[in-house]
Amino acid sequence: MAMSGPPSSRRGRHRAPMADINVTPLVDVMLVLLIIFMVTAPLLVTGVPVNLPETRAKGLDQDQKPTVVSIDRDGGVFIDDAQISDAELPGRLAEIMSAHAGKEEPPQIFLRADKGLDYGRVMLVMGELNRAGLNKVALVSTGTEDGGASRGSE
Repeated sequence: MAMSGPPSSRRGRHRAPMADINVTPLVDVMLVLLIIFMVTAPLLVTGVPVNLPETRAKGLDQDQKPTVVSIDRDGGVFIDDAQISDAELPGRLAEIMSAHAGKEEPPQIFLRADKGLDYGRVMLVMGELNRAGLNKVALVSTGTEDGGASRGSE
């Protein structure tokens, strides 16, 4: 008497259904979503449109999330994404400083200013930052693509 093996398709019998899940479509969808998020994530970082100047300086290491103060092309001042008036600026900066009163390091401020602005307007905001005691200020710029110094119109 011979032992019978698994059913063969040659004899006309059907194979047992496969119990594995086909994950190829899932992987395809996940890779497309990954690419979409990688492309759109840098666009979501800034909320206020500012034409930043270019520089060859390296980026800063940061331990905590900084407060972003932006000055747009028209001279409007924004703290993070909320626009404030010049009269409200000292009070809001004092609130930021008082929120970090118990910590040993002062809060980090990122100052983003449009490159077409008047120097006096930027210095007015920097003066208010200094008066509020916020002395850890980083000026935000974009890097040059070729690594060389950027040229302005002469």
